[in-house]
Amino acid sequence: MKSTQTPTTLYIESLGCAKNQVDSEVMLGCLEQNGLTLTNDINTAEIIIINTCAFIAEATRESIDTILEYAVLKQNGACRCLIVCGCLPQRYQGELAKALPEVDLFLGSSEYDRIAGHIKTLTSSPAPAARLVIGKQSFLQTADTPRSLLAPGSSAYIKIAEGCSHGCTYCAIPAIKGPYRQRSRSSILQEARTLAQAGIREINLVAQDTTRYRGLASLLGSLCRVRGLEWIRLLYCHPAHLETDILKMMASEQTLCRYLDIPLQHIADPVLKRMGRREKRTRIEALIERARKIVPGIALRTTFIVGFPGETDKDFSELLEFVRDARFDNLGAFCYRAEEGTPAAKMPGAIPERVKRQRFRELMNLQKQISREKNAP
Repeated sequence: MKSTQTPTTLYIESLGCAKNQVDSEVMLGCLEQNGLTLTNDINTAEIIIINTCAFIAEATRESIDTILEYAVLKQNGACRCLIVCGCLPQRYQGELAKALPEVDLFLGSSEYDRIAGHIKTLTSSPAPAARLVIGKQSFLQTADTPRSLLAPGSSAYIKIAEGCSHGCTYCAIPAIKGPYRQRSRSSILQEARTLAQAGIREINLVAQDTTRYRGLASLLGSLCRVRGLEWIRLLYCHPAHLETDILKMMASEQTLCRYLDIPLQHIADPVLKRMGRREKRTRIEALIERARKIVPGIALRTTFIVGFPGETDKDFSELLEFVRDARFDNLGAFCYRAEEGTPAAKMPGAIPERVKRQRFRELMNLQKQISREKNAP
């Protein structure tokens, strides 16, 4: 310790997705309730918290690089405590603690609302020997959970559920976040009212799988009645649970944005089966047709993975054909990377890197052409 005084200033670096940002805001709310103050100047922060992402290898590398970069501030800055939270310690646990002795404390994804107590213990004298706290993946935000927004403005995220129970063969999220569990309707509505009273005008609903939420259409209708909210957007919509009642609600409520973010991942049935996705091409095409019929002018965004093990030239051609016909408003793509501990990592039929990159370029060039045509005056 550089001082015997209790540290009072903190800096939070939130990596990864919007869901991680909500978790960081929960930690900030809990810490501010316990007398700590956020600073935007990392060089003056006595406590540095890095909320990490470990969804894919690139995110893991970014998290580790950030940890190493900020660890220098324990020697050259005001930093007395470097804390790493979230997906990275939850996924790699003891292995990570051994590899990064610079870090004072690793907290798993179940410890967000208990972070103030962990910091108090960490800064006590003598400091505890345990540097790793990984509990069961059970944290679920409630209406009483403190939260303080990190980003200024009139827009905010609300996380309506945690975890995922799909078990896609390429994905590590169920191992990191645990099974799907949803917040109560009253908790979400109360948070929406609190945010609206604080000046928030746009709400973006997030989860690993928002459309799995039981009673989602009814929840959306109630959120549209919250005074002060002007826009409500639904993100991370798994196609397996995108029901007609949700689309009808979107068509009837002006507050609900006519926008869907649906990660399809692929369209060829053999690839979808190996991915562990329950959808087939015919159902996906019917879903898109139904969405456009029920919600005229709806904007559709999706993501795809190219180069999945066993993806043939025919499978990829089918994907290009589908994208050409579907004409999405926005599309993102990833080259498949084997993720440690996932079933797909052991699958035969690995695709050469150059083939993956070529397929990625072809897909994105096609989407660029579609986007230019759709956006032309």
